[in-house]
Amino acid sequence: MKNPATPELKVFIASQESTCDECGQDLGRHAWITLQANPQAPQKAKAFCLSCADLDHLVFLPSGDAALTRRSRKHSRLSAVVLKWSRARKQYERQGVLVEQEALKKAERECEADAGQREIRRAQAVLRRAELDQDYIRRFAARVRELYPHCPAGREQTIAEHACRKYSGRVGRSAEAKELSERAVNLAVFAHIRHAETAYDDLLAGGRDRIEAREQVRSEVLSIQACWQKS
Repeated sequence: MKNPATPELKVFIASQESTCDECGQDLGRHAWITLQANPQAPQKAKAFCLSCADLDHLVFLPSGDAALTRRSRKHSRLSAVVLKWSRARKQYERQGVLVEQEALKKAERECEADAGQREIRRAQAVLRRAELDQDYIRRFAARVRELYPHCPAGREQTIAEHACRKYSGRVGRSAEAKELSERAVNLAVFAHIRHAETAYDDLLAGGRDRIEAREQVRSEVLSIQACWQKS
């Protein structure tokens, strides 16, 4: 059994020309390598090809099937995660894992055996998440209407759907918003007014600095916000 405290082995898909520091082989671009600290030159890690790193017997399993990946790693005495640098996101992104061939075969047999059950569970989970999200949006919209009783009809739904969109990173996805705090709802309404009720987007499209554009429409946003709040 693997020790959970053992550091995860990492294999990198190189983004530039590479040479193995052990065998001296020119690996070219996009080589699969492991990196090891270099005591003589701390700023530059040593690179090893998979053969010298004793990982060339492993097979690659691309990301995408969580159950197959989990089971393959469980059965594989040795495994490594494969990472590739993303220029767009400025970070390493997981491409898949390297596992033993027999471990992958065993995992494939297990996944085939209970594929039907896992598909049912997946479908049920999707429905539960959708129901929970719709319930959350309804509660968020109700909170908007409670705090802003004079906002235009139906606008609370628009604000809630936009603020609470999954994976958006918007204010409605924060822990504070999920408690339906007044501050979180105010932020969502303020952002909506800025975009929907002022010339803010036109200012941005015209090349205006974002901070300057926000300051230019701030008084208008506050005025509309106050009107929507009046009891």
